[in-house]
Amino acid sequence: MRFNRIRKMDISNGPGVRVAIFMQGCPFHCKNCFNPETWDFNDGNPFDDETIDEVLKLCEMSHIAGLSILGGEPMHPKNIEGTTKLARMFKEKFPNKTLWSWTGFTYEQIKDKEVFNYIDVLVDGQFVDELRNPNLKWKGSSNQRVIDIKKTREKNEIVLYED
Repeated sequence: MRFNRIRKMDISNGPGVRVAIFMQGCPFHCKNCFNPETWDFNDGNPFDDETIDEVLKLCEMSHIAGLSILGGEPMHPKNIEGTTKLARMFKEKFPNKTLWSWTGFTYEQIKDKEVFNYIDVLVDGQFVDELRNPNLKWKGSSNQRVIDIKKTREKNEIVLYED
């Protein structure tokens, strides 16, 4: 597994100032993707325990509201194990900070994954250029959903995130 980059102070991928990690590799290749440099699974940097330690260290700062895991595709079978390990370790260390993730899969396609024991908010669905709307919050196209995972799991139905 590989990652593309880590942003130490990200203000565009979830509420507040966050740490963001962009996983490497994506099979979707959405038209006009804002991150095509993350498509190649063989590019980027090795994702290992040192990477996790670096991310967790960055999250220790009091002004960091949480962690955002994007891509590439963090939920791809080649990436899900590392994504889950990072998510688990983040929530164990920072139970009061939020964990957001983005995926081209729909929640229904991947809802049985362990990672959802740790994710607070999931933005799901592939970016569709024809449905692009720069006025949408946290997503690029109108087909995507910003899902409150805890409420969704409690109610066993999709509950959209409200900020």
